Amino acid sequence: MRVGLITADPGHQLLADTAALLTPRHELFAVDPEAAAVPAEPADVYLLKARTPKALALARSLEERGAAVVNSAAATELCQDRTAMAALAREAGLPFADTRTVPALARLDASRLACPVVVKSRHSRRHDLVARVDDPVRLAELAASWPDEPVVVQDFTPNDGWDHKLWVVADTVFAALRTSELAVGREGRLTLPLPLDDLPPGWLDLVRRVGSVFALEVYGVDVLRGPDGPVIVDINAFPGVRGQAGAPEALAALTVRAAGPRPAVRA
Repeated sequence: MRVGLITADPGHQLLADTAALLTPRHELFAVDPEAAAVPAEPADVYLLKARTPKALALARSLEERGAAVVNSAAATELCQDRTAMAALAREAGLPFADTRTVPALARLDASRLACPVVVKSRHSRRHDLVARVDDPVRLAELAASWPDEPVVVQDFTPNDGWDHKLWVVADTVFAALRTSELAVGREGRLTLPLPLDDLPPGWLDLVRRVGSVFALEVYGVDVLRGPDGPVIVDINAFPGVRGQAGAPEALAALTVRAAGPRPAVRA
């Protein structure tokens, strides 16, 4: 079996550990989506870790040629648009935070905000905007730095200051607690292990349902413990899942299953 890793960082811990499990019996190679053309002979399966426009285009072209891609280009692209993400989640009855879209941050009217709110870049990517806004002064500061940024606005959910990070590989769930970046920023966040038995009732079923709704096989769900129950605030395709025992094994097993017989694609 030939396995392609669509990533600019094949040394990423999850990918490296998964590759170590597969290489004794299978051929693995990295494909940098920012530099690579479509391979002449597609691999049996590709792991789509990168989420840039070029990575999505590459994955889509491989799918058109009959290659298996985990996650699919369509599912990955959906998770890059927080407006579309929220709409699908709420349509499916998932407890996703109420989300409004503004075409440019500079056009967000502070007088119409019921602060506090959370402002995020509409398009999820590395180093995007995620910030809590408590007053017009903070909004003006953000607008000065990100005036043309399309954003979504979510009401701030009162919570205990911890994000519940839930990751799924196939049907296996992993979990951790992480201090909210809204309180401490993205640098210096504390992550603690979270046994699945410590999750509130129903949360495992909830996170697995996200995968079904979004057609994802490797994904992450950020959940807050709100006053009235769980509130989903973000969904990520193929997150890092660092430091979770059993994650590489689950990904290796999924890779082998995904590389099974594929239907022929007509030219």
